Amino acid sequence: MTATIISENQLPGLPSASGVEIIGSVAYVIGDDSPYLYQLDAATLAPTGRIVLFDAADDFASGRIAKPIKPDLECMVALAWPDGRAGLLLLGSGSRPNRARGWFVPAEGPQLPETVDLTALYAALVAHLPAGVLLNLEAAATTATELLLFQRTVGRADAALLFVLPLAETLAFLTNPTGASPPAVHQLVFELPQIEGCPAGFSGATFVDGLLFVSASVENTADAVLDGAVLGSFVGVVDVAAHTATFARLAWADGRPYFGKVEGLAVRQQLADGQFELLLVTDDDAGGSTAATAHLRLG
Repeated sequence: MTATIISENQLPGLPSASGVEIIGSVAYVIGDDSPYLYQLDAATLAPTGRIVLFDAADDFASGRIAKPIKPDLECMVALAWPDGRAGLLLLGSGSRPNRARGWFVPAEGPQLPETVDLTALYAALVAHLPAGVLLNLEAAATTATELLLFQRTVGRADAALLFVLPLAETLAFLTNPTGASPPAVHQLVFELPQIEGCPAGFSGATFVDGLLFVSASVENTADAVLDGAVLGSFVGVVDVAAHTATFARLAWADGRPYFGKVEGLAVRQQLADGQFELLLVTDDDAGGSTAATAHLRLG
């Protein structure tokens, strides 16, 4: 497997990109310290609009919401809500109490965000974490029947976790947590690659045409909240049924390692059998964001 960066562009005015999803001709991007859901042209990456998720006029005055109070939106996935509406589910990381909320944004009609309380669902996930590990969700994806939530545990090689939940039951629980039972949680542990002795952590995911694509980045830190030096990023494919994961480190066409911190990925198109064009978004931990195009060759 090889993963080659083809191009990279700055995303001005879009801080701390943390996830990307493509629906039709629109690429939706979230930032972990922003109150907006950003809309880009999926082909050109030109900005086309933004959706206000919540009122943060004062908190966002500097262009970024401060770390202690930000919602830390890290997960975004396209799905159908229980009432049949297609849209996007945005989830906070859960690494602090104020990060246990999310939003559902319809993809059509008035795109009015609806707040989702994640407290009860996250409590069910915490019960499955290894001792000493804090919840820190970084990516989400769905199959036809499952919701997949990826835990990023920095500094530990034994806690790259994937939570597998029944999709319909989980969404029903989110819309009516007092009237539905908590969903069953199945947990898988993966061994991710390392750079300079620092293990990668899951950072993005998307399920397309039967393949679960993931990204993982490497930071030199052992703190779930504090950032560290970025050492590089990987993309790959996870086979949930076989409990296997295959990765390739991202590099430029001339072989130079790519040092961007990939926070999310989407599949732009299939180029040929086993070859895909990916759209990646990165966060430089200083408020800057980029969008990169990469070619992933499987096998």
